[in-house]
Amino acid sequence: MTDVKLYLGDCLEVMKSIPDKSVDAVITDPPYPNNSGIMTDMVGDAVSAFTRIDAVCKGSVLWFWNILYPQSFVRNPNSIHVWHKTNGWQAGKWEAIYEYRKDDKKTCGYVLSYPNVNIDGTRFQLGKHPTPKPVKLMIDLILKHTREGDTILDPFMGSGTTGVACVQTGRNFIGIEIDPTYFAIAERRIAEAQMQPRLI
Repeated sequence: MTDVKLYLGDCLEVMKSIPDKSVDAVITDPPYPNNSGIMTDMVGDAVSAFTRIDAVCKGSVLWFWNILYPQSFVRNPNSIHVWHKTNGWQAGKWEAIYEYRKDDKKTCGYVLSYPNVNIDGTRFQLGKHPTPKPVKLMIDLILKHTREGDTILDPFMGSGTTGVACVQTGRNFIGIEIDPTYFAIAERRIAEAQMQPRLI
């Protein structure tokens, strides 16, 4: 069984206890401005967290972000990938995934096509989280950027989709979430995934 550690709290505080270069990869969907006009007041927190995220990670950081919104991180991305939402509408048909590599090598971007869970019934099972990601999308990212037995950190865990994907692919997981409602949902979903046979 994979090792799972879940923390309810502010990731800026929790990550102080995570040693530098102790996680193999970070895959996360921080709060950022979007077409619905939500989360605009949380950009500063997300950008501030990046500095610590970059320190604790010894591999790649995969960071969902609105490519049209000005951002100032510690360094430029090595690649930008795209989640093509096969059931999205107009401006909401795609989402950017920034990749930051420790070796600083430029890599070719790729496109992953999966339906958006926001507009189907799944969203309501996740506490109406505003930006849930498909499990299959997160599995695809994990398989492309990590190896079995690696430890993946998600400091903006939300409803726990990255954790579910880690359990299903034999990766260890550290998840941090500040909202008690989403944290409880993530706990339940990851526990349920641990009781099921691995997918890969």
